[in-house]
Parts: sequence; structure tokens; C-alpha cells
Amino acid sequence: MVPRRVPGGPCRRPFPGDLPLPAAPRQVQRDRLMGARRAEPVRTCVGCRARVARSDLMRTVAVGGELRPDVRRRMPGRGAHLHPDLACLDLAERRRAFPRALRVAGPLGLEHVRAHLVQQRTAGEQRRTDRPRTDAGLTEDRTTSPDVDTEAGRDSDDRAMSTQP
Repeated sequence: MVPRRVPGGPCRRPFPGDLPLPAAPRQVQRDRLMGARRAEPVRTCVGCRARVARSDLMRTVAVGGELRPDVRRRMPGRGAHLHPDLACLDLAERRRAFPRALRVAGPLGLEHVRAHLVQQRTAGEQRRTDRPRTDAGLTEDRTTSPDVDTEAGRDSDDRAMSTQP
């Protein structure tokens, strides 16, 4: 019969619950205080071979000898990830990276992906030109309020803007 351990009594080996917990590294403590961010999967762009977060890349899938953009990331089959940039698409085409990454034989048609990227780029340029501009060339949301006199360092009721007395 094995003798039962008495709390606080002599023992060669302490139980794991008796040991003090190791101090957490500073980064872990900081993450706990600031709210830890969830880790995101990392993928490699087939064009430039850069490893970035999956959300920064566009997934493409081979469908019947044609490469199709998978915007919702739900299409079946093996996918290849690519930066949403025509330069990365051209680099991947020059390197013949898509057939290798998707494990298909023969070249793939890139017309659908190229059209999608051109459409995204023109939509992004359209959004930038829709923002109203002021005389100084700044957008409305970057102008300063008329109540602040930045040269004198005072606001509209003549108080100094400094936080020091």
C-alpha cells in the first residue's frame, strides 16, 4: 500500500498544482490587457512569393482550363493565392506559377482574373475621385475646423492650446 501524501508534509516530488505558475512574458501580458488579436492564416502569393495574411490575397481556382477569381473563397478545389495587383498576375504568368500551384497540366486562361483585377482597380479609382476636394487640394475630412487658429496656438475663445500650465 502506498502512503497518502499529507499536505505540507515531506515529499520528494511536488504535485503540479503545488508549483507556482511561471511569469507570463511581457508580450502575453500586454495582449491580455489590450485584448488579444486572433491569429490569421498566412498564404504565399504565387506571383511575388511574399507571405502575407490570407485576407490580403485573392484566391483563384482552375475551372475547366480557365483560372477564375474566387471572391467568396468558397469554390471547390485547390486554390492559388495572389495579390490583387496586375503586376503580381503578370509575374505569376511569366513564371508559369498557376499550373504548378494548382497541380494541373497545361497553361490556364487568365482572362477572367485579369478582367476582375482591372474592374477592381477602376472601381477603386472611381471611389477616390468621388471624394469632395477643397481649394487646398485636401479632402473635406482632413481640413481643420475654423475655430482653431493654428499659427497663434489659440482656439476660438483665446485660451492657449498647450496642456502645460
